[in-house]
Amino acid sequence: MTVYIDPPTWPGHGRLWSHLVSDDSYAELHAFAEALGVPRRAFERDHYDLPSHRYADAVAAGAVEVSSREVVRLLHASGLRRRKGLARRGCG
Repeated sequence: MTVYIDPPTWPGHGRLWSHLVSDDSYAELHAFAEALGVPRRAFERDHYDLPSHRYADAVAAGAVEVSSREVVRLLHASGLRRRKGLARRGCG
């Protein structure tokens, strides 16, 4: 069970963002995010959006640094990938 984070390279709302994902379960991901103090509203389909100023906090808490491409691969391999447009039902 591991939580992963990609570099903060995704622009939005005047900031750069990272994606925080689990290779095991949404429960693990939610618990990790909660321990970091990340609000649940930052969860989108299959990942948390994390602003660049929180990147080091996530890594210090145990998130493994990977590329954005690897984040997508891990989500697919774990069966946790959810594409846009799918309902959020069952994500918790």
